[in-house]
Amino acid sequence: MSDIKKYAVIVAGGRGLRMGAAVPKQFLPILGKPLLCYAIQAFAATIRGIHIILVLPSDQLNSAKTVLKSYLGNIEVTTVAGGETRYESVQNGLKKVNNDGVVFIHDGVRPLISQDLIQRCYQQAIEKGSAIPVIPVMDSIRILENGSSHPINREHLRIIQTPQTFMTSIILPAFQQEYQASFTDEANVVEAHGTAVHLINGALENIKVTTPEDMLIAETLLKASV
Repeated sequence: MSDIKKYAVIVAGGRGLRMGAAVPKQFLPILGKPLLCYAIQAFAATIRGIHIILVLPSDQLNSAKTVLKSYLGNIEVTTVAGGETRYESVQNGLKKVNNDGVVFIHDGVRPLISQDLIQRCYQQAIEKGSAIPVIPVMDSIRILENGSSHPINREHLRIIQTPQTFMTSIILPAFQQEYQASFTDEANVVEAHGTAVHLINGALENIKVTTPEDMLIAETLLKASV
């Protein structure tokens, strides 16, 4: 890859309440290693010299430093306190981006991010300004309205994944605008700032771990990938 600066803002700001565990889900062990370590290692292995910024709840920063030192060896990670919303957490992480380049924004609880997807997102961001990974909807979908329901053509629907990837000239100005409730992901923020985003094929295995069942699926997939 070129000499363009590369950043990965890895967001792990959730409390993991749906996981039902005392430990925040990003620190839960999977195959003997904390969940969030997988994404960090994937970016470090794929892009030499990438600046990794890990966003966590403020009360987890001290424990995170110990965990990272124990499991990541010489991988350098900058830790940042998150905010009340995903928007604020990403915004705090982006404050550590101080050069022009490419920024990946990734969920810390997506451990199965592949080097192929990282590379494809990087290349498209260079060419088009952004890369938003998506996968098709496999199930039949219905929408509830006024006490009844009707089907939606799933051919027109896509499930959004991360890493959502942008040139800094696009993502940094977008995160200077005032927060809106519609800002559920970075693509929404960029579009609200007036810039169209570009989709890219994601990966079915790039799941987000939210429930205990997800942990079992992720563990099975990680075992199969070894």
